[in-house]
Amino acid sequence: MKGGRNRADESLSACGHAQADVSPYKDQEKTVENLQKILSCIRPVDKDYLKRAKLRLNSLTKPLESLGKLEIVAQRYAAIKEDLNPSIDRKMIFTFAGDHGVVEEGVSAYPGEVTIQMVLNMLAGGAAINVLAKHVGAEVTVVDIGVNHDFEPAEGFVINKTGYGTKNFAIGPAMTYEEALKSIKTGIDLVDECAGKGVDIIGTGEMGIGNTTPSSAILCVFTGLPAREVTGRGTGIDNATLQKKADVIEKAINLNRPDTEDPVDVLAKVGGFEIGGIAGLIIGCAFHRIPVVVDGFISTAGALIAVALNPTINEYLFYSHLSSEAGHKQMLDKLGQGPILDLDMRLGEGTGAAIAMSIIEASVKIMTEMATFESAGVDTAL
Repeated sequence: MKGGRNRADESLSACGHAQADVSPYKDQEKTVENLQKILSCIRPVDKDYLKRAKLRLNSLTKPLESLGKLEIVAQRYAAIKEDLNPSIDRKMIFTFAGDHGVVEEGVSAYPGEVTIQMVLNMLAGGAAINVLAKHVGAEVTVVDIGVNHDFEPAEGFVINKTGYGTKNFAIGPAMTYEEALKSIKTGIDLVDECAGKGVDIIGTGEMGIGNTTPSSAILCVFTGLPAREVTGRGTGIDNATLQKKADVIEKAINLNRPDTEDPVDVLAKVGGFEIGGIAGLIIGCAFHRIPVVVDGFISTAGALIAVALNPTINEYLFYSHLSSEAGHKQMLDKLGQGPILDLDMRLGEGTGAAIAMSIIEASVKIMTEMATFESAGVDTAL
């Protein structure tokens, strides 16, 4: 970051952590305590930087606020980075992959094996996320956090399994509490590895057949909305399957009784490994003051978990687009946030995050590359 100390170092120092030990996980027994330490170190975005960034934008050769949301995005990015002359030179997208036991209930149009096939497609560069990430100059890392398959190592591929798919939450919890914590830790650790390597912005993504079902369940738990109102067609299911999917979600919530006061319990009871990984990635980014671009419906479920753990985290998030998946608007309403784009997308993978990164970068360039009235010799408004 330009113009000062690394803010993560300051946070670590203030919280009493050794700078070399960014993620202080030592053993499973201390995982909850250490997660709380990280969460407690996340501080609000400096409002003074928001004001200073707005003054900078108001001095540019344009009518006041004439670039609308682009100016708001630029202000937020500058405030997160605490830099009035920021740049976006290195972009990364993490696509978390995991399987879901609830697929056994017939809630998806595709079999679980498609998760494996799509991971291989991503590694071969043939998926939509590969194309769009290349277009915007972002690096893609695929993370096997819970696919029911043993992959061979590959470039741009992290294998860090929480398990071989979650359990069927229609008959019991999706995972143990310890597994939920482990999935969150995986996301945090990935950011720890990026923090000192000049990564300016990180996007979330996911792949997992059946994962709109746990995402809808998480939304129901945090909002109290009925499953029939927020459950969508996912991969393109018919009306009968849609009804079954909503029924399965209601059954799972009634059976498992997730505790809304404990977001980790919600993740464990009705979530998914990739959702936990995304929540951890978001937490790690907020800790290190790296702006996060949240993809669509499933990624926003991860954001719900992270923000429930510490509401301040919401200040570090850019929500890339409004998914056409039912329930996404309710998620964003719950978070009090609006999307950058509305393109009727519902693919996932990080595709919306990739496109939104280009908008965020354009916003930053407006702030840093446009002439001011004074430098251009242009008269200001009367």
